[in-house]
Amino acid sequence: MFNTSKKNARLYFDIIQQLYYNQKLSCVELSTLINKSIPLVTKSINYLIEQGYVEESGYAPSSGGRRPLVYSLVKNKLYILTVAVDQLNTRIAIVNLENEYVHPIAVSSLKLKDNPTSLATLANLIQEYIDNSGIDKQKIIGIGIGMPGFVNTVTGVNYTYLSEKEQNIPKYISKKTGLPVFIDNDSSVIALSELKFGLAKPIKDILVINFSWGIGLGLIINGQIYRGNNGFAGEFSHLSVSEEGPLCTCGKQGCLEAEASLLAIADNAISGLQQGKKSSLVYNPEISKMTFSEEIMSAALKGDKFAIELLSEAAFKVGKGISILIHILNPKAIVISGKAVKVGKLLIPSIQQAMNQNCISRLSADTDILISELGFDSELIGAAILVMESYNAASKK
Repeated sequence: MFNTSKKNARLYFDIIQQLYYNQKLSCVELSTLINKSIPLVTKSINYLIEQGYVEESGYAPSSGGRRPLVYSLVKNKLYILTVAVDQLNTRIAIVNLENEYVHPIAVSSLKLKDNPTSLATLANLIQEYIDNSGIDKQKIIGIGIGMPGFVNTVTGVNYTYLSEKEQNIPKYISKKTGLPVFIDNDSSVIALSELKFGLAKPIKDILVINFSWGIGLGLIINGQIYRGNNGFAGEFSHLSVSEEGPLCTCGKQGCLEAEASLLAIADNAISGLQQGKKSSLVYNPEISKMTFSEEIMSAALKGDKFAIELLSEAAFKVGKGISILIHILNPKAIVISGKAVKVGKLLIPSIQQAMNQNCISRLSADTDILISELGFDSELIGAAILVMESYNAASKK
């Protein structure tokens, strides 16, 4: 990216990274954040201004002395290609360094389960998006991808999906596109977005629930994303909340995914309607359960009693799972994110009720339940952050 030594390039990227996270900083603030001397930072800032990456942004607010100059990024000098993969759909976007979309988000159907061509299809979708964007590929720092499943960020393997011959996903897609590629579990990516730009920024210990087709978990412990030994921490979907219930995809019964995910809610809605439940909902077998779950959420927001009951029952089960987490981790807050964030206000009462019934009050009394302000964009934003977090780390190896 920079026509200079690796040592200087890493320093320049450290500055860009901090400006990306903090928007405007002075040389003194940058010096503190990256642990480099003020003269070195000043020299580096001047170089980045000359190269068109950084610009002066006025002066910091007065604190009684001479106001320092602050600097910000030239937002359209560099871009990040960001990808959010779920079990059924893939969203692709390109953002600038203020996380603004510079090309319309592309949504493509891509079934992951039992699909041996899913990785090749994903690589082709990404390449086609780059080609259609009209953006100079040389300006794209890299590609960040959030995806469901057991993702090992070190080996680059997703052991649940896109796993034919345990293919190294970043290497495969990088070979196709010519760009650096970084992957992580979707829930960890969503937690990363909350940590850097969302509700988790001022909180050291917080759990982020990815309430979607599955029910994932991103853990932020002591201000850092916690991924566990192999990157598999946070498999909240397969926490057992009952000894019966439908069979989960993992082969066990009672998992949250089978009991309370959006797809499980759709199944329960279909069953209830067939049994004569009164509702504005009408199930059309020709539409997907994914589409039907969206209709259920919309109906609930309009006051449909049956739809609200379905969401409340699922939220109570999620709350039982959260109660277990609170007993183990004692977080300051729980953030509800994912596709179900649009009905977050309807979910919170039942989650809180489950916590009241299942938690020791001394542990849960100071745990706040929050709704993500980043909404459904959180995974795309998190995948962009993943590139920022990983790019320089990879260059230092």
